[in-house]
Amino acid sequence: MISAVTQYLAHFYEGSAKMKCHGIVSDFGFWTSLSAFLVASMALNVIRANAQDAAPVTAADATAIGTDAYIYGYPLVTMEYTRRVLTNVAEASAIKAPMGQLARAREYPNASFHDVTAPNADTLYTSGWIDLSKEPYVLSLPDAHGRYYLFPMLDAWTTVFEVPGKRTTGTGAQTYAITGPGWSGTLPAGVTQYKSPTSLVWLLGRIYCTGTKADYKLVHEMQDQISLVPLSAYGKPYTPPAGTVDPNVDTKTAVRKQVGDLDAATYFGLMAQLMKDNPPTAADAPMIARIAKIGIVPGQPFDLGKLPADAQEALKKVPKDAAEKVIAYYKDGGKSQNGWIYFKQTGIYGTDYINRALVTAVGLGANRPQDAVYPISETDADGKPYSGANKYVMHFEKGKLPPVEGFWSLTMYDGKYFFVENPLNRYSISARNKLKKNADGSVDLYLQHESPGKDKESNWLPAPADKFILMLRMYWPKENPPSLLDGTWSIPAVKPAS
Repeated sequence: MISAVTQYLAHFYEGSAKMKCHGIVSDFGFWTSLSAFLVASMALNVIRANAQDAAPVTAADATAIGTDAYIYGYPLVTMEYTRRVLTNVAEASAIKAPMGQLARAREYPNASFHDVTAPNADTLYTSGWIDLSKEPYVLSLPDAHGRYYLFPMLDAWTTVFEVPGKRTTGTGAQTYAITGPGWSGTLPAGVTQYKSPTSLVWLLGRIYCTGTKADYKLVHEMQDQISLVPLSAYGKPYTPPAGTVDPNVDTKTAVRKQVGDLDAATYFGLMAQLMKDNPPTAADAPMIARIAKIGIVPGQPFDLGKLPADAQEALKKVPKDAAEKVIAYYKDGGKSQNGWIYFKQTGIYGTDYINRALVTAVGLGANRPQDAVYPISETDADGKPYSGANKYVMHFEKGKLPPVEGFWSLTMYDGKYFFVENPLNRYSISARNKLKKNADGSVDLYLQHESPGKDKESNWLPAPADKFILMLRMYWPKENPPSLLDGTWSIPAVKPAS
């Protein structure tokens, strides 16, 4: 074990030393390497201390450390499985594209879409996966002419490390070079560098669209002007290579289930492998040292058989129990208000690993709170779980619809956070539905399985026949009163219809 961590240390130390000797290391490259060096150093120190104590890993140790490791690595493993599903194609389509290419969604996803949990039906995605281990990629965004959009960039741990868009960089034309850990070099004029902490990056652009034919056309034109090319091909004619289809990749089973079905040995083995090119941060050093005690070392094979028999058996039970712990945190870790729970810490998580794992499980691809907040509700005003057997109303007083600079929507999901098939093909409801107001200016939204009647269908969000979950999306929420972020605006409770 000591030699394994020593090799990990040597890999990063030698790399940064060579770059310094040649005088070409960037500050980012040096500090990224140094961060990894410090992380592995701490792990090595712990392993040496354990070796001196010669204390074998107990079943209790395996359970406790394994649970922490599972939660810590859940975003990394989930991102990898998501990448496999979304890039396992020969050519780009609306939802999927080979590595290094963009998928351009031309219409809202429907109820058959299960590739990502908690999808949205308010924006058209322009997304892609890139591997920065060999060279940077250049993303060019056209003039959006004032249209609301954002183009968050997620690292392999789901951290949103940059997010160009209307709120942050405006809607004029802009070009970015996304560089990986340790990269140094010269960029073309007019290209801004964005530094990714990991080699794997998910570009998850969202462009607001009303859903009309005319607006679809305008957004499609914008999408077609967005380009993604390797730095070596920037400014030159470029035809991306065809993708390679791996028949062993399961593209039918939901990613969350695929990850949930992994046994401990496979899960931790993949996690350790992925950490080689997607290094932990310096803040993760205590966790890296802790998980090294059960043999999980970045970039090294994980061998369950090296643990004592009782520890092996304990570790085999970890995936199921740890996954349940993550979901249970939903009710404990969020802010509760009128039957709604929401988290203000999304997109950037620091060492709040369980919160990061939960957001991965129920809302992979979540933005920073300044860009979007995602309150979730599973129970009505009386604390009873939602059921399509009942009828509900969400009432907004006059002038008190969700306060946003971008847009808001209320989305209906089944019990597994997927869209619900319905006769209107309506999966969310918002101001674009031309909501009817009551005589006093207030607005009622009808949440039920059957139609509330033709005169109320503009305000109807169809529910399944059984359990359902609601998510209120608030893009670019106002930061000044009235605001959900500062507590000066509250989300109305959903009440059973009288």
